Order: sequence, then structure tokens, then C-alpha cells
Amino acid sequence: MSTGLLALLDDVAAIVKITAASLDDIATQTGAAGSKAAGMVIDDAAVTPKYVVGLSPSRELPIIWNIAKGSIKNKLVYLMPLALLLGWTAAWSIKPLLGFGGIYLCFEGYEKIHDLRHRIMHKNPPENARKELDNILSITAEEFEKQRTKSAIRTDLILSAEIMSISYAVVAQAQIMTQIITLVFVALGITAGVYGFVAFLVKVDDIGLYLAKNGQFSFVKMLGRGMIRAMPSFLKLLGGIGTAAMLWVGGGIIIHSVPVMHHGMEHMLHALRVGSWTQWGIGALMSAVFGGIVGLIAERIVRAASPVMAAMREKIILRFFS
Repeated sequence: MSTGLLALLDDVAAIVKITAASLDDIATQTGAAGSKAAGMVIDDAAVTPKYVVGLSPSRELPIIWNIAKGSIKNKLVYLMPLALLLGWTAAWSIKPLLGFGGIYLCFEGYEKIHDLRHRIMHKNPPENARKELDNILSITAEEFEKQRTKSAIRTDLILSAEIMSISYAVVAQAQIMTQIITLVFVALGITAGVYGFVAFLVKVDDIGLYLAKNGQFSFVKMLGRGMIRAMPSFLKLLGGIGTAAMLWVGGGIIIHSVPVMHHGMEHMLHALRVGSWTQWGIGALMSAVFGGIVGLIAERIVRAASPVMAAMREKIILRFFS
């Protein structure tokens, strides 16, 4: 009896060790995947606040909650199964898809810089801004809120696709259950972190107003007024960081997808013989500059192809629907 009990305890101990090792592996993989997707997280957090600008303060948190739910659905219902399916049946497609995603990020980052330059150089708002203003004036507040939410969830789908693709690339060689659990943890953790941070951001001015009005001490009131004054500049700074992150991450994805470029960049950085942080900063800057060049080329191609694509679309519509 005692021998059987000891054998059973040994088996239980072995199972516990295996489980602990698996959990440790999952934690390690989750951390690695999350760090690889950090640039996308920054951009996601920078992009989202604009969707609640101009809406009633009482509706800000409910809207962010609805966007967060849509983000979870994007990651877990659509993107995670697709990433796993491609990884299991067509693993060769992951790197090319990441490369195309990187090109899209570079394009979006360059577009943001181009729009910013347009706003600085011209007093008139760009055409899409005028269209949005006309749209706001012609619909109800509820319809406008629904449109903003849907638009945010569509944008999140693109960003989440990159997050899940990058995350899957990190765990592609792991066991199936480790892949699934890690991707679920990454999806839930990143969504909670991003939208929790966004919820805090959009309420900072309300917190500042409360402190400025109800603070018991003069320095508390001063802090509240400082928070109110600082938020517009901080949001602009965050937007700039998001744009830089898009170029950095997009350029980095493309570089890492092409072995010759990846190894060439690594040899160049090692040859500099500088500290690890300096090396990382130079690498990030090089990726961002490369991303800007790729974005410029992509924008020129899209602009040149737009009339051709519009003509083809018109022909298809006339042929099948006239």
C-alpha cells in the first residue's frame, strides 16, 4: 500500500512539474509575443482616443467598452483561428503576409505624416475631414456614435491582425496547446491594456477638472489645471509616437521578412560596437526611416493605380448590374 501511495505521489509530482514547466513556457511565450507586438500596441493606444473626441463625456466609456468587445471578437473569433489554420496548413504564408502587413503599416504611417503636413501647410481642412463634418451634421447622435464605433472596430481589425500575426510567428514552433493559450493570453492582455489605458486617457481631463474645482489644497487644484492644459499636447504627442511606431514596426517587419536585409542590418549594428540600448535605438531609427521610404513608394503606387482601379470597378458594375 505504502509503495503504491509513494508511486502515486511521484506521478502527481511529475505531473505538477510538467504543468509548471508548461505554464512557465506559456508565460515566456506570452511575454515574448507581447514584446514583439509592442509597437502595434502603442499605435493602437494612440489611434483609439480620436474615436470619442467630440462625443458626450457620459458616452466615452461605454463607447470604449463596445470597441474593446469588438477588438476581442476580432482577435479571438476571426484572427486567431485564421492564424492557427494558416500556421498548420500553410506555414510558408506567414512571412509573406507579415511582409504585406508591414507594407500596409508603412503606407498608413506615411499617410498620417502626409495629412499632418497638409494641415500645417494649408488652412482648409482635407477633403475627408470636410466630408466627416457634413456627415456629422446630417445624422443623429446615436447614428454618429454607431458609425464611430464601427469605424474604430474596423481599424482595430487591421491592427489586431498584425498583433496576432506577430504573436503567432513567435510561438509557431511551440506545441499546439501552448500556441492557443498564448494567443488567447496575448489577445486578452493587450486588449485590456490598450483600452484600459485609452479609458484613462479620455477621462484625465474630467479628473483634472474635478481636482481643480474640489481640491482641498492649492497644489491639488494646480495639478488639476495642469492636467487639463497638458492633455491636448499629450494626445498630439501620443499620435506622433503612434505614427513613428507604425513606421518602425512596419519597416522592421519587412526587414525581418527578408533574410538578406535582416542579416545585413544585424552585421551593421554589431560593427558599430556600441551598447545594447544604443544599438536598439539605431536599429529602430533605421527601421523607421526604411518604413518611411516604403510608405512613400506604396503611396505613389496607390495614387497612380487609383484611376485604373476606379475605371475597372466602374466597368465591372456596368457589366453585371446595368
